[in-house]
Amino acid sequence: MKIVRIRTAGDDIAYGAVEPEGIRVHQGTPFVAWEPTETIIPFQEAQLLAPVFPTKVVAVGRNYADHAAELGNEVPDEPLIFLKPPTSIIGPGSAIVLPPVSDEVHHEAELAVVVGKVARKVKAEDASSFIIGYTAANDVSARDLQRSDGQWTRAKGFDTFCPLGPALETELDPQGLEVVCRVNGDVRQQATTDDMIFGVGEILEYVSSIMTLLPGDVILTGTPSGVGPIEAGDFVEVEIERIGILGNPVMAGS
Repeated sequence: MKIVRIRTAGDDIAYGAVEPEGIRVHQGTPFVAWEPTETIIPFQEAQLLAPVFPTKVVAVGRNYADHAAELGNEVPDEPLIFLKPPTSIIGPGSAIVLPPVSDEVHHEAELAVVVGKVARKVKAEDASSFIIGYTAANDVSARDLQRSDGQWTRAKGFDTFCPLGPALETELDPQGLEVVCRVNGDVRQQATTDDMIFGVGEILEYVSSIMTLLPGDVILTGTPSGVGPIEAGDFVEVEIERIGILGNPVMAGS
């Protein structure tokens, strides 16, 4: 099932499931009291939002060996994690806004894991029972600030620096999925999730040993090689096999 979060013509926000003829609105959320209604909204009348709005986004750095190498970094011995604030999240079609304090903002295509229930000290072999599904993400990063600050909060945390979408796919094996990033139609990144150093189960076990994950929380699983700059006027697409295409324009901030 593909689950989406939408803004309707009446400016209401609702969750729904993608069907051939449109989006079937559901009562509640995919996490609590999830019930279908009789209402189907045509695709052209629904504005897609980020499929979830989590309490936190936990991201994994340097989880593809080629990406670690292209930035001159060693492969970590355990998952290297950092946080992105919920306020960095935008949905499909919303603009990535370039902060004037940075001259080097990069795209980073990633598979995102969405937690389905409270997760604390989960074992890797049990991870799938705590995951509701997967979506596409762009871990937008101010690379120059990442280098100058020595830690990543500012570089990764600007508003609009975490596009998510277009849908939450609930029936998906995270192994062997193609991950692609295009800028203005040109392929910049292309790999599969089999190239990850730490798999989804290992990541969930590690993160949940440190902090409690709540329903809707998001884990970004790292980006493959090929990261590069984006500029005002660009259009960035992150495509994850069987999930769809997350597309966002880029604009200059003030």
